[in-house]
Amino acid sequence: MVARWVPFAAGAGALAVVATVAVVALAPRETLPPAPTDAPDLLFATQAAAPPLAAEPTGPGPIGLIDPTWVESTAAVTGIPHQAVLAYAGAVVNAEENFPGCGIGWNTLAGIGYAESDHGRHGGATFEENGHVSPKIFGVPLDGTTTEEIPDTDGGEFDETADIDRAIGPMQLIPSSWRSFPSDGNGDGVPDPHNIYDAAVAAANYLCRASGDFTTREGWAAGVAAYNSAGSYTGIVATAAQSYYDASVAG
Repeated sequence: MVARWVPFAAGAGALAVVATVAVVALAPRETLPPAPTDAPDLLFATQAAAPPLAAEPTGPGPIGLIDPTWVESTAAVTGIPHQAVLAYAGAVVNAEENFPGCGIGWNTLAGIGYAESDHGRHGGATFEENGHVSPKIFGVPLDGTTTEEIPDTDGGEFDETADIDRAIGPMQLIPSSWRSFPSDGNGDGVPDPHNIYDAAVAAANYLCRASGDFTTREGWAAGVAAYNSAGSYTGIVATAAQSYYDASVAG
């Protein structure tokens, strides 16, 4: 299936579908400058080092492995909500265990989270203590009108519409993608695509399966293109991911 970059809504972002993943750029709070698709340096982001681990697990699931002091300092310098920083960090640590050598940095996953839903804040959504996003974030119906057509695959179980699919959650996976990568990032035993901890793990696993090496320009581009093949999307993710890397290094 070929991605198409089409309007999501007046004044909002855009929507495209690639393979089994629906990607919705949902008007971030602070819009980054557009990145030209012919600028190679903007189609790759330096991968951040692996997040530091806590001396002792602070809780169940991948997020329990991450040093909480690092999470708070990274959130402070990047402006990313601390729940999202924790989710991205836990997800990349988990992905490296499942896909050794993938090398995806938390900052690339954050770049995608920025493009998808402004890190779970689209439409004024906020995080509950357990990582659930409230209210839930949905994309437009994928009915073929302004998007690729994706017939219903979940009976409304995840996207709350039984006649057609739509993208779900802070990482904007479509239901069939979520079914392929059901994930439990916070260790509560209940995989939920509307939970930032769970959705980030699913997205990281999807990306690492799509590309085995995010540390190379070619591998990075291939992985992000598997999520959304539009050049403009790749540029937005690269710009955001590089800015998060630079901010974290500068401290």
